Amino acid sequence: MLKTAPKFYEVAKRIVEITEDCIIVAHNSEFDYRILRTEFKRLGFGFKRETLCTVELSKQLIPGQPSYSLGKLTRSLGIPVSDRHRANGDAMATVKLFKMLLNKDLDKYIIENSVKKAVAERRLNPNHKTIIDALPAVTGVYYIHDIDGKIIYIGKSKNIKHRVNQHLTDASTKSKKIQLQVASVTYEKTGSELVALLKESEEIKRNKPIHNRALRRHIFTHALYSYQDDKGYTILHIDAANNEKKPITTFTNRQSAKSFMFKVVEDYNLCQKLTGLSSTKSSCFNYTIKECSGACIGEETPESYNARVSQLIEKYSYDNKDMIIIDKGRDIDERSVLYIQNGIFKGLGFFDLNYQITNIEVLKSIITPMDNNRDTQHIIQSHLRRDKRLKIVKLPSP
Repeated sequence: MLKTAPKFYEVAKRIVEITEDCIIVAHNSEFDYRILRTEFKRLGFGFKRETLCTVELSKQLIPGQPSYSLGKLTRSLGIPVSDRHRANGDAMATVKLFKMLLNKDLDKYIIENSVKKAVAERRLNPNHKTIIDALPAVTGVYYIHDIDGKIIYIGKSKNIKHRVNQHLTDASTKSKKIQLQVASVTYEKTGSELVALLKESEEIKRNKPIHNRALRRHIFTHALYSYQDDKGYTILHIDAANNEKKPITTFTNRQSAKSFMFKVVEDYNLCQKLTGLSSTKSSCFNYTIKECSGACIGEETPESYNARVSQLIEKYSYDNKDMIIIDKGRDIDERSVLYIQNGIFKGLGFFDLNYQITNIEVLKSIITPMDNNRDTQHIIQSHLRRDKRLKIVKLPSP
């Protein structure tokens, strides 16, 4: 392989060109960077670049691994490696590992410090068009930084380029403040809108960017609850979200909740009266047109009616369930995965289609732990209602 390879001085100029304004990422970067600097020194050139080491980052973000060698670490994390110990194979494995580390870095330590280093030497206001031109039209989360690398705004979009362009051209008060402070924009491709929403919610809470609106207590206002009446029927009702009660699912506003209820009444042949859509004291309207089996006037037994209500609750609530939710990934050969254990959202990650997630320990290793709060529950439940493409896999209880 080396017999016909070019000498270092023949490729040195190209190395300088492709690494200009870049940060070199490597597994044990100190070794690789030292080799590069030594070779350039022999040519009389002072080669200097910023570096990031995936060994050190892995120890920080994925503690407790038995080994941090590239081969053993990628194997334990389910990262497929081809051409092991060859430049291309190891480089691609390092890329996949680095993507996983970026995903696990919820405090944004990597990008904040990298941006701070990258902009330290230029104190002039950047050209907004240059920032926008460098962004992709993909689904993900974006981070707007000031000249010190500090994140001043976090957002998510199905089209990052378009959304950031709106921020930097809009005439609103908030946009004008962002325009005065923006030094750079970084982004994280997710492929999945659901993953982008969850990461945005988590990272705004963790990083508290100055230009994100003061967080509302919750991103939903109403919820669906159930109880049994004195005749044994399960009553469904929409009410304002309440910290004291456990909802079946939640909604951004009352109108979306009502629209959902009209749909499930039709889908599950439920009674308008027992779902709060009719306040009549006799039979509901649907009974008169033979679309209600008569639970409202006692013609249908509670057992028969409640069985259909239970189907609805089973579908739209993940309470006490062990399951994973699989969605689109960042690339065509990748998928995203959300892990729910005993009804509690544990976190999310990405996996290669060539690697089956059959081992629960491997699944846990690729998952970035995230908070299970009411906002994350709402985001997941609303997507389960709306997105038919989500694949749900039930897991055996531990």
